[in-house]
Amino acid sequence: MRVLVTGASGLIGAALCARLAAGGHDVVRVLHRPSVAPFTGPTPILLDMANALRTQDWIPHLADADAVVNCAGVLQDSVRENTQHVHTGGASALFAACEQANVKKVIHFSAIGVDRQQPSAFSASKLAGDEALMARDLNWVILRPSVVLGRPAFGASALFRGLAALPLLPVMPDTGRLQVVQLDDVISTVLFFLRPDSPSRLALELAGPEALSMNKVVACYRHWFGWNSAREFILPNWAAAILYRAGDAAAQLGWRPPMRSNAAKEIERGAVGDPQPWIAETGIQPSSLATALSLNPATVQERWFAGLYVVKPAIFVVLPFFWIMTGVISLTTGWRSGVELLIDTAVGALAGPAVVAGALADMIVGALIAWRPTGRLGLFGAIALSLFYAIAGSILRPELWNEPLGPLMKILPILVLHFVALAVLEER
Repeated sequence: MRVLVTGASGLIGAALCARLAAGGHDVVRVLHRPSVAPFTGPTPILLDMANALRTQDWIPHLADADAVVNCAGVLQDSVRENTQHVHTGGASALFAACEQANVKKVIHFSAIGVDRQQPSAFSASKLAGDEALMARDLNWVILRPSVVLGRPAFGASALFRGLAALPLLPVMPDTGRLQVVQLDDVISTVLFFLRPDSPSRLALELAGPEALSMNKVVACYRHWFGWNSAREFILPNWAAAILYRAGDAAAQLGWRPPMRSNAAKEIERGAVGDPQPWIAETGIQPSSLATALSLNPATVQERWFAGLYVVKPAIFVVLPFFWIMTGVISLTTGWRSGVELLIDTAVGALAGPAVVAGALADMIVGALIAWRPTGRLGLFGAIALSLFYAIAGSILRPELWNEPLGPLMKILPILVLHFVALAVLEER
């Protein structure tokens, strides 16, 4: 069977492609940007669903396709993401193309509860995409999963692991209950509906067997890691609002934090539903979170990830702040000190321009690190700049290595922190 999968680099899409390929199927992956993940199969199609809004954008890629599985989704509008275009515009164009190309089966991932309530642009656009598919003359299946958790760690599964690593667990205000569902059960469901004899033209909620509070989910992960229970404290509404707004700001810089305004609205609604129709149609018995975790003991690498999860945003706040403020200080209150450091050296005649050039370079590097699409370039630039400062300082003012405050010595831990940032930069 030839299956086209959109959102093939996401949590569900990547796992599904791997299972399909292992089962001998011909998998056509649609990615919105290149992926470094190895995959044996045809070269992926680079197509941003937010820009593929016409039927003709999809027709060439559906040749000989037996089925399409749409796993594409974004949480919130930002400079790099558009919920309306991805969930409604791009999806509608894909479904129209499937109808024209006589694709036998279309499986579409929505979200639990969108047919009952739409508190955000995420759920409203998801529902519009569902309705666009139901209007088509296709053998369609709409799957509406709750929060999907699995061994891969990004999105919600990464957030829960990161929260589990905190010694003090913040209790977020106004959070609904979650019937988390396991990734393996979700993938098994897709494989079931790809069978030629499977039913179609139905929408199913994929929900776990128990409704848990967000803190209970975190506690399950903490137990999985082998750690004692964390002390809890209630996070004030104003503090939670600041965190969500900070996530919105990070998204405008191209990052993809899970804690954003749309997440707050969706979490307040919760993610619960009735799994019985799903069980009746497929015979799949959804696993509980505790059972799923017990079958896959945590490793030291997963404990590292959990510990680094909350450190990563701190790194990418501190580094741009460090470089930009260093440049600002060099041009303002630290101007005289910077010039005096150079004036008695071999470049004394150029002390003023050298300080200006260094300050501008610092601020450019900081801005590049802060902007996610240029983050890697900025980190390499910062490393190169740090090495240049270390070498130039050693030549022009070698006595700075012996200063009590260690202006040159401090370059060494700064370098290491940039290499750490490079190591944790990728999100998937």
